[in-house]
Amino acid sequence: MSAQLALALVSTIRHDGNGGVADDLADLAGLTAWLHEHAEALREYVGGFDARIDVVDERTRLDVVAVRRAARGLFAVAVRPGPPSRADSASLLSPQEAVAQLNQAAGAVPVRPVLSWAQEGAPSLAWHGEAADARLAITAGLARAVIGFLTGPAREELRACPAPRCVRYFVKDHPRQEWCKPSCGNRARVARHYQRRAAPR
Repeated sequence: MSAQLALALVSTIRHDGNGGVADDLADLAGLTAWLHEHAEALREYVGGFDARIDVVDERTRLDVVAVRRAARGLFAVAVRPGPPSRADSASLLSPQEAVAQLNQAAGAVPVRPVLSWAQEGAPSLAWHGEAADARLAITAGLARAVIGFLTGPAREELRACPAPRCVRYFVKDHPRQEWCKPSCGNRARVARHYQRRAAPR
C-alpha cells in the first residue's frame, strides 16, 4: 500500500494538458479532495483518519506539500543514473535535507505495531499512532508511506517518465514499459515523428 500512496502523493504534481505543470495540492480544496480520494490507503497510516480529514487547514496543506517535496527529491535520487522529473530538476532538496524532512515528519507521532488476523486470512501488521493534532497525524502517515516505498522493493523499478511535458514518476510494471501511461507513449512517438520530419535532409 505504501507504493500506491507514495506515488499518488508525488503525482499531485502533473502535466496540465497545456504544456505546463499542475499542482493538485495548490489550495486547501485540492488537498481535501486528494485526502478523500486516498482515504482507504491513508487509514493504514493514520489512526482515526476519518475524524481528522475534515479539520485540515492551510498549515496542514503546507506540511503535506513539504513531505511531497522531500519525496520527489528522493525519487529523483532513486531513479539515478536517469534524469529526475522535469518538474524537479530546478528545485530539488539535497538528499540529506529530504531525508531529514521525511524523518522529522514521520517521527512526529509515536507509533505502535497492531496485529490483525482475519479468521481465514493471513496475519497483517499495521502501525498506528495517535496524535491530537490532525496535521501531524496526516503528515506523519504520508512520510511513513514514502519511507516504506523508498525502503521497499518497488524503489528498484521507479522511473521518471521521459515523455515530452510529463513530470510523473512511475513504477515499471513490466520489462518493456517506458512511460507512466499509454498516452505518454503516444505523445513521445508523435514527438519523435515530428523531429524526424523536421530534421534537415
